[in-house]
Amino acid sequence: MVLRLAMSAMAMTVRIRPYRLDDAPALYEAATESIQHVYPWLAWCHPGYTMAEAVAWLQHTVKAWRSGAEYNFAIVDADDRMLGGCGLNGIGGSHRTANLGYWLRASALGKGHAVEAVRQLVAFAFSETQLERLEIVASVSNGASRRVAERSGAIPEGIAHGRLRVHGVQHDAAIYAFVRFVHGSAASHPDKP
Repeated sequence: MVLRLAMSAMAMTVRIRPYRLDDAPALYEAATESIQHVYPWLAWCHPGYTMAEAVAWLQHTVKAWRSGAEYNFAIVDADDRMLGGCGLNGIGGSHRTANLGYWLRASALGKGHAVEAVRQLVAFAFSETQLERLEIVASVSNGASRRVAERSGAIPEGIAHGRLRVHGVQHDAAIYAFVRFVHGSAASHPDKP
């Protein structure tokens, strides 16, 4: 019980907020610190990642947010230090679905930050958008991502064979979902940019 309370207090110091164009140095720092554990699953966080790529990503996120095509957030601590990112993409119009993704910098792993960020992102999605279903699609070999999905309350739905292609190789994927009529919207959400 004490451990659970301590974890909850720590997680409350984490929040998500929309990316800003001036986040480029912080994003670059967080990404380059994390290549070893992020690159196996997310090709964008590659050896040789540059500041120009960080700037281009941030420009993309601002434009995509304004058009409603994607909603991407920085995961930050109480001092606004970037711990990673999360977002909704692949937004499907008539079916009102989206992919939910997340990553953390190496020094922020194992502290419950991703779980808290996912919960905040789900609350945002169900209170501020018309989305009805959010999917987490994680390689069956990505145990850390699967644990985040499970601990954040996503419903495990099964394995989709050959669902992901990472670095030219097909991977089976574990599928998890948040559904509006099950999860609703209870938590507060970040401000819009």
